[in-house]
Formats: sequence, C-alpha cells, structure tokens
Amino acid sequence: MMEQDFEDRREETLHSVRRFESMLKRMESSFFDLDTYEQIVEHYMEEGKVDDAMQACDMALEQYPYSLEMMLCKAELLANLGKHDEALEIIDKAELFNPSDTDIIYLRSTVYNLKGDYQTAIELLTEILEIAEDRDEVYFHIGLAYQSWGKHHNAVAAFKQAIEENIKNENALYELANSLDEIGKLEESLPYYQQFIDTDPYSENAWYNIGIAYSKLGKFEEAADAYEFSVAINDKFSSGYFNLGNSYMNLGNWAKAEDAYRRCLEFEDVTPEVYCCFGASIERQERFAEAIHYYKDAIKLDPEWDDGYFGVGVCLCEMERWFEATHFLKKALSLDDKNAYYWLAIADAETNMGNIVSGMEAYQKSAELEPMNPEAWIKWSILNHEQGDFELAAELMLSAIDQMPEESELYYRAAVYFIKSGRYKEAFNYLETGLILNYEGHELMFEYFKSLETQKAIFRIIEQYRK
Repeated sequence: MMEQDFEDRREETLHSVRRFESMLKRMESSFFDLDTYEQIVEHYMEEGKVDDAMQACDMALEQYPYSLEMMLCKAELLANLGKHDEALEIIDKAELFNPSDTDIIYLRSTVYNLKGDYQTAIELLTEILEIAEDRDEVYFHIGLAYQSWGKHHNAVAAFKQAIEENIKNENALYELANSLDEIGKLEESLPYYQQFIDTDPYSENAWYNIGIAYSKLGKFEEAADAYEFSVAINDKFSSGYFNLGNSYMNLGNWAKAEDAYRRCLEFEDVTPEVYCCFGASIERQERFAEAIHYYKDAIKLDPEWDDGYFGVGVCLCEMERWFEATHFLKKALSLDDKNAYYWLAIADAETNMGNIVSGMEAYQKSAELEPMNPEAWIKWSILNHEQGDFELAAELMLSAIDQMPEESELYYRAAVYFIKSGRYKEAFNYLETGLILNYEGHELMFEYFKSLETQKAIFRIIEQYRK
C-alpha cells in the first residue's frame, strides 16, 4: 500500500513538472497551488537542476510572496550556490513573517556553516535550546556545525546529547558514529545503536548502520549478522543487500556474497559498481566466463568504469588468455594509471607472454605505487631470479623488507637469492630471521635447492629453531 502511494505521488509530481515545463515553453500563465510548486521545486532539487528549481521558486513567490516554504527553498538554493549573503537576506525576510519558526534558525545556522562562520552557527542554535520543542534536533545541528568545523570531540558530545533527548534520532546516531570514527573511537558508538535497537528492534536503518560500524572495525561476521537483520525486516532493502555482499566477500564466503549482490540487483537501479562486485563474487568461485559477462555489463553502463576492464582482464589471465587480457588491462590503466593492482595484473600477463622487459617494468611500477604489497616485490624478484640475476633479486627483497619487516617470506627469499649469489653469511642471517618470524615458512627453501648437500646445511640451521 505504501509503495503504491509513493508511486502515485511520484507520478503526480512528474505530471506537475510536465505541466510546468509546458507552460514555460508556450510562455503561458497557469495556476499551481503551493503544494504543487513545492513538489516541482523538490523534484528539480533532487535532480540537481538548480536553475530550474530557482525559476520555479521565483514563480511560486510571485503567486505566494509570504510562503515560508518557498522562501526557505530559495535561500537553500542560494546558499548551495555560494550566495550566502543573498540567502541570509531572504531568511531575514522570512523571519519577519514567521518570527518563532525553528526551521528558519536551522537554515540560518546552516548558511553560516557554509560560510565557514561555525561559531555564529553554534551560537544561533544554542540560543534556542531553551525554547525548542525538539531539543534533540537542535543538538543534532550543533553537532553538524562542530563536524564542519573539524571539532569532532565537541561534535560527539552534541550528538550524545541529542540521543539522550531522543534515542530514536537515527541521524544523530549515524553522525555520532562518523565523528567517533574520525577520532578513532568508533567502537563507542555500538552501545548507542544497541540501545536504539532495544527500543525499536524493527528499524532496518539501525541494523544497517550498526553493520557499517562493525564493517569499519573489521568485525565482518557481526556486520553480516546486522545486515541480515536489516534485509529480514525489509526484504527489498538494496543497500542492505549490497553491504551484506561486501561483508561476505571479506569473510571469503563467495557464494553468500553472490546471493546478496543478486538480491541487490533485483531492487536497485543497476550500477557498474554492483555489477563489478557481483562479478567479483563469481570470479572468486572460478566461474570466469560468467564473471566476465557481468564485468562487461558494468562497462556497458559506464565505458569509463576502469574496474570493469580490470575484472575482465583478471578473468582472462586466469583462463590463460594472456593476449586478450592485456587489451582490457591496458584500457583499465589508461583510465587509472596510479592503480598498483592494474600494473601487477598486466605484469603477470606480459611475463606469461614472454615479454620480460615489459613485465619487469610493470612489476616495478606496481611496487613503487604500493610498496606495502609483498606480491609485487616477490613476483618481480622471481622474474629476476629466473633470468639469472640473483644479486638484483636479493636487493629487491632487501628493499621490500625495509617496507615490510614483519613479512617472513621476504627473508626466506632473500636467503635463497644470497645462497645462489654465493653470499652465504648474509643468506644465513636472513634465514635465521625468517625462522624467528615464522618457522613453518622454511619449506620454501627446499623448493629452490635440489642438492642433498645444500639441503643438509640448510636443515642443520633450521633444526636449531624448531619449537
């Protein structure tokens, strides 16, 4: 029933917009009631058609010069255009006819916020705290002003006061989490969400927002549970399905992620981002041809969506169709040449086609862009090792160790390359460090040395570190 009412109102609004635009085109004069003008202006604002919204506001004010709603709409439009003083003039005029309306105070404080005069914005709001009926909204707007000012500790205090006034103020809960996240205390938002859920367990938005908080904290199982509740309450909640899919991807549960993204596509206008996430969940299940189909759907929606080309390229690499893969990976790089993972993928493709120099250059570029990714350094070193340049392979591992001193595999590989270079003392120093960091990783050493004598020498050192 609610959905039908929404559709009916939407169709009514579109009909009014068509009438309004037809009137302008024919340069005729037609009567619209105030509610219709409000619908038209709201439609244009949602569509981002600022000039059209302004024109509708002006025409409405010609017929209804004392309409508070239209004056505030025009002031909001002017403020968003950076015309703050003009906006304040209209707000002053609106206040003459509506001296005690709190919406005027809220908008005036918002304009001062946009001007960067945060202190004035906060003072305006503080002045009405004693007389305001919805004190939680006043505190909420004070919090927003502090947020814009970059004073997140003050913002947290204001949002907490808003929630104390009204535990069901979902906007305050959401912004509280954002400000706590900014100061590294996101976990403190969880009890507030739980308190809200205790009073309203069927709030899909509360479950959704607590899911976001858990996701940011890296607690993906708890996040998935929260999103599951949100979509159980509203089985057409597309954003809930999308974030649920993301949580399952982080948990490595590709099949459940696929199901969540599929449900998201049922209830949301398709976007390249959702298609790419859907494709990725299928790719992880090694259904590469099917994944390519969805990555290409993303590209059809937006030919500039670089992640779509990357997804196709990676799938083609997995299918060992290296030459085809390079076409898509080069396109991805043409759209974003600062993405280390794109360079890593094309390095793999070039290397497998025998283009060693191009592969080396691409691995180097990937390592430079994302020096904390061990995969790029390791593959670059392996390629040098295969070319017989053991010294350079070892030096690459030392550079990687400088960036990631906790990565045990780097030490083992450095040891391998130093042994191959005849630099045994250095080799055993790095082997010892690798054993201390991760004893089990030593098996890598035996992959490179088939000589029984060398294996025995390495084994004697390894045995000293057996736990």
